[in-house]
Amino acid sequence: MDFQLSEDQRLVRDTARAFAEEQVRPLAAKIDAEARFPTETMGKLAELGFLGIFAPPEYGGAGLDYLSYTLVVEEISRVCAATGVIVSAHNSLACFPLMQFGTEQQKERFLLPLAKGEALGAFALTEPEAGSDAASQKTVAVDDGDAFVLNGSKIFITNATVAKVFLVFCLTDPPAGVRGITCLIVERDAPGFSIGKKEETLGIRGSGACSLHFDSVRVPKDQVLGEPNRGFRVAMTTLDAGRIGIAAQAVGIIQAALDESVRYSKERKQFGKSISSFQALQWMIADTSTELAAARWLTYRAAALKDAGEAYTLEAAQAKLFASEMATRAAHRAMQIHGGYGYTREFVVERLYRDARITEIYEGTSEIQRLVIASQVLK
Repeated sequence: MDFQLSEDQRLVRDTARAFAEEQVRPLAAKIDAEARFPTETMGKLAELGFLGIFAPPEYGGAGLDYLSYTLVVEEISRVCAATGVIVSAHNSLACFPLMQFGTEQQKERFLLPLAKGEALGAFALTEPEAGSDAASQKTVAVDDGDAFVLNGSKIFITNATVAKVFLVFCLTDPPAGVRGITCLIVERDAPGFSIGKKEETLGIRGSGACSLHFDSVRVPKDQVLGEPNRGFRVAMTTLDAGRIGIAAQAVGIIQAALDESVRYSKERKQFGKSISSFQALQWMIADTSTELAAARWLTYRAAALKDAGEAYTLEAAQAKLFASEMATRAAHRAMQIHGGYGYTREFVVERLYRDARITEIYEGTSEIQRLVIASQVLK
């Protein structure tokens, strides 16, 4: 296996890294403190093609591969995990399913502005009583001639504060369970659709996560994504790919935790010498470095398999499971290395500690990833 990035991929990575350092890092702490969506960054991301990374050029995208997308999410998440997940959710949870399942008319109407960065997209699956168990959702759409009438609510929807296009999963045949789920494309200005309260989260506080409410929203049938009652397939296919993006976000957090640990351990003096000379801290840094390498290559491998058109469900779940758990571990070690200072907002590791935790939960908890992995290994 060739572990070398191509020249084009290195250029994408380096561009994303420079952009992250120059444009994203200066805002990261303020966005977190104010729990504010980084609207000023979106136009700049669009100019670079990062809001339509793998969408075809004919639909306004950059036409790059999935590994390039992974590199972008990693580099941005390294300095701001909230901005990283905004990019990830928009590309993999909105653009990707429209590319995979959309009609030509849907691609022209919805994918084109999303890929050009003229609008942001959101993926609405989770409900108060339906997290890992999608069949338990209560949002229902009733057939009414040329449209479905949608009622219900969603929670924890990334990008919701500003998104204009929402992929909403609902039951159109409730007795059928997962075989009765349909995905509807809902526009922000649809009558009866409202954005609820902004979620007060521990980390990734600038991601624009909100609840959604649907009160007899009429959705034309030409806005069904895929086929009626086949929405579960849309959701699972989308999440397979999306997990690679969350793994990339976690890798970025691990890299940041390692960077901060190395920097601080060389600067901090105790007992007359830098704490980097203490074996206990050296072992922490060695473990984080090793786990970073493993998480990164699991993530790149999953992306490379997707680019090659091969099956990647197993590899995406492995990457997401391992990278997310290592992100939490790396952030924990970084805070320990910083001691009391790491527990203050003066140092970035406090934010890394909060941001890392969600990567084990959204787009499939670690427990769900283990179920997916086991089902693939045992089949």
